[in-house]
Amino acid sequence: MENSSAEDSPAEDSPAEDTALLGQALIEEATKKSGLIWVRGAGAERALWHVWHDGAAYVVGDGAGEQPLPGLADGATAEVTVRSKDKGGRLVAWTASVSELEPRSEGWESAVAELKGKRLNAVEAERVPERWAAECRVLRLTPAPGASTADHPTGSLAACPLPTPATTRHPIPAALPRLLLKRSRSKKKSGPERG
Repeated sequence: MENSSAEDSPAEDSPAEDTALLGQALIEEATKKSGLIWVRGAGAERALWHVWHDGAAYVVGDGAGEQPLPGLADGATAEVTVRSKDKGGRLVAWTASVSELEPRSEGWESAVAELKGKRLNAVEAERVPERWAAECRVLRLTPAPGASTADHPTGSLAACPLPTPATTRHPIPAALPRLLLKRSRSKKKSGPERG
């Protein structure tokens, strides 16, 4: 007669373990498919482009022409909110542990290879890894152990835009629409030039 032991029988997952696995799967799939995540470190929440690789979200920034990463420090935590790629609504929010990768390390090289493919409109695209190693930080945002998905808030999350030198507070001149309209009329009257 054989003795059955707990080691021989398949382990039953508890409902809490099932929920944790589903939460982890939701975090991974939603973050992988979204091209943009909202990250709040010690400062204001910012939209960051990223890539999902090896079980974490990677971001690059703080260099010339790259996205700013204020409030994200090595060893700190951050709140990550993932939006739907098609509708733009909030899908899931999770807590991440932040770690800065050492330039030229094996993990850094692997992350940069993925990030480089997703970087749009890069200046001197062939030199991006060298520029990132010299000027930028590459951060790994790993879902914290037992990271649970945060409940959706009941109120609005609308916030004032962050200050930027790219905005103007002056209205357009009142005569500008008339000047533009006058130019388009004069081009139509003169017709195409013949040579």
